Amino acid sequence: MMAVEQVLIAGVWRKAAAKSTFKTVNPATGASLEAEFPVSDWQDCEDALNAAVAVAKELRAVSAEKLAAFLDLYASKLEDHTTVLVETANVETGLPITPRLKDVELLRTTTQLRQGATAAREGSWTHAVIDTKANIRSHFAPIGPVVVFGPNNFPFAFNGISGGDLTAAIATGNPVIAKAHPLHPATSKLLAECAVSALADTGLPPETIQMLYHIDNEDGLRLVSDPRIGASSFTGSRTAGLRLKAAADSAGKPIYLEMSSLNPVVLLPGAVVERGEKLAVELADSCLAASGQFCTSPNLILAIIGEGTEQLSKDLVGILEERTPGLLFAAGSVDALDESVHALMDEGAKALTGAERVIGDGYRYKNTLLRTTAEQFLANPERLQREAFGNSTMLVTADDVAQLQRVLEALEGNLTGSIYSSTTGEDDAIYAKIACGLRFKVGRLLNDKMPTGVALSPAMNHGGPYPSTGHPGFTSVGIPAALRRFGVLQCYDNVRADRLPAVLQDNASNPSMWRQVDGSWVRG
Repeated sequence: MMAVEQVLIAGVWRKAAAKSTFKTVNPATGASLEAEFPVSDWQDCEDALNAAVAVAKELRAVSAEKLAAFLDLYASKLEDHTTVLVETANVETGLPITPRLKDVELLRTTTQLRQGATAAREGSWTHAVIDTKANIRSHFAPIGPVVVFGPNNFPFAFNGISGGDLTAAIATGNPVIAKAHPLHPATSKLLAECAVSALADTGLPPETIQMLYHIDNEDGLRLVSDPRIGASSFTGSRTAGLRLKAAADSAGKPIYLEMSSLNPVVLLPGAVVERGEKLAVELADSCLAASGQFCTSPNLILAIIGEGTEQLSKDLVGILEERTPGLLFAAGSVDALDESVHALMDEGAKALTGAERVIGDGYRYKNTLLRTTAEQFLANPERLQREAFGNSTMLVTADDVAQLQRVLEALEGNLTGSIYSSTTGEDDAIYAKIACGLRFKVGRLLNDKMPTGVALSPAMNHGGPYPSTGHPGFTSVGIPAALRRFGVLQCYDNVRADRLPAVLQDNASNPSMWRQVDGSWVRG
């Protein structure tokens, strides 16, 4: 019998305080994997919190250069362990080794770690302001211990122990308690081992990063509302996210959520006539990428009935039926997708293809296209905006532009919204009518582009209005903006020069790092 894996608490791997354990399953075969992982009791959370509070004080004195050196080295160690990382993640998630895990996601992970290092050194995230006349100074400083809940769909790039939230928290000088996702714990263990090695090699306190594999729901609620944390972040379902938000809000603790999003794609008439066949391929490619298990997968397609609309619908059905359904992460993923698809059908959506499980090895669901009318959608917009997370999407057809506008007005907040229009300009008048309405419903507005790619750009917004996130003013992708989630604004009024943080001391000798605004020096 294999020993239960240890948790990373207070700088050491140790036996978990746990009454139960779990194993993962290979989604391609349905076979249980050998390793056994603990479901930590509150005592593990308690110990991790106490260690995080203690090390947070130490980190206040650590230079930005040292934090940056850790992030750079961590990225290098992940690259050194590429083979075992991608092979382990492949077995636990079913995601292909190439190109997804090795060439795309691991590269994304190391890139954002290095971007975090650059941001730590550069320091603009602090938005330091020095009013020399009034002798008032302010900046964003580390908020305190950060709890990160990683999702199931990105074993590297959004993992609590290696992803963008950890990068942002460390770059701002905060310790991290990572809650790994139970669908890829062995991958998370390997990542944590690389982090531990990088901490040791750069001389950062070993308690800077801690990791638990799993905790029960009530302990999760207790963790995000604990007075010892500074903030927490969560990527996952709306149901879990809203419970965590309610707990954090009740304690006055910031929590940054990325939850559900339908990512509407609007196809204007001229675009459909001009390149309908090509649009069908683009839609299928986007909807089926990673079996639809992206937070930016288009769950909703909006079009006006007219020339080419029916053919596009038929083309899309044909492509979905031709392509082999991809793997979903777990049996629960299939159950949840099937439940959501049939809930939409119960509200009047019709299945043009799919809408049933694939029988056989592995967790699969038939590629699904539902269809409903704008009239039906407007009669029950809340229930027809249920997210079907997976290889499913729904086409909503409007009679005219005015009805399309009403559908857009009825949308909840989303991460993204795309509008496809004719290259000749014939859709420009319609675009002018609908773009403003969609703009206020989404964090990222796209033209003639599917939403599934999220670039590691400082201009990127991977956030949006509720319920796609808990707050529309923040992003989980895009450095340095993503770092500000884990900063607290601190002001110093008439504080003596030798008692000021280094970033707030007079820097007139280095004006290239600062700009002057109304008599104050501003960095960032």
